[in-house]
Amino acid sequence: MRAIILAAGRGSRMGGMTAASPKCLVPLGGRPLLDWQTSALRAAGIERISIVTGWQSEQLANRGAVTFHNSRWAETNMVMSLASAADWLAADGCIVSYSDIFYPVGAVRDLAACSKDIAITYDPNWFALWSRRFADPLADAETFKLDANGRVVEIGKRTSNVELIEGQYMGLLKFTPAGWSLVARFLEGLPPHERDRLDMTGFLQRLIMQDVGVYAVPVHEPWGEVDSESDLAIYERDIREGRLRAFARQ
Repeated sequence: MRAIILAAGRGSRMGGMTAASPKCLVPLGGRPLLDWQTSALRAAGIERISIVTGWQSEQLANRGAVTFHNSRWAETNMVMSLASAADWLAADGCIVSYSDIFYPVGAVRDLAACSKDIAITYDPNWFALWSRRFADPLADAETFKLDANGRVVEIGKRTSNVELIEGQYMGLLKFTPAGWSLVARFLEGLPPHERDRLDMTGFLQRLIMQDVGVYAVPVHEPWGEVDSESDLAIYERDIREGRLRAFARQ
C-alpha cells in the first residue's frame, strides 16, 4: 500500500497564511499539516508516500516523499492532481489524502483494510464538528447517503434537509489498481474541459451515476479539515485543552 497527498492547490481561503507557501505547510500545534498526515500514514505502516505539488512546489522538495507535479494546478481541480500520480495508482493500492486535513491512524488502517476497489472515509458524527466550524452547519454540509451495504448512493450536493446527510466525507480515499482502471476509463471519456473542472465530490457522484461502486468507511475518532483561519483556531484550542492528545502519539 502506498499513499498520495494532494497538495497542488493554493488554499486562498487561508488568506496570508498561504500567500507564499503551500497550504499543507500551515502549522497546527507547532508542526505543518503535512507532518500530521505523514505521521498517521507511517504509523499505519505506509512508508511509500508521494506528494502532488503545484503552488510553490519547490517548498515540498526534500521532504522524504516522491513528488508528482500538476503544472496546470491553477487551471484544474483536485481530480486532475490525482491523475498526475496515475503511475502509482495503476501499480499498487493507494491511500489518497487531501493536504488540509488531519486524521487518526485508525482511519488509515480501516480504509486500507477495506476490500473494496474504491472507498472513502466519512464522519457519521459530523454535526458536532460542523456546529463548531459554522454558524449554520447546513450552509456548508453536503448530502451523503449510503445503502444497506455501505455503498455511497449520493454525495456532494447542497441541501437544507439534515435527513439527507448520514455523514460528511473527510478527504481521505483509497483506490486499488482495479479501481483506478475504472476511474481512468471514466476520465478518458470526458471532454478535457469537463475533466479540468471536476471537483472530488462531483467526480465521486459521477462515478456513482455510472454504477461504479464507491464504498464508505466510518471514522469515529477526532479529525479535522482546515479550510480557514477560524478552523485553525478551533483545533489549536483543542490541542491546548487536550482534546487532540491522541495525535501526539502518532
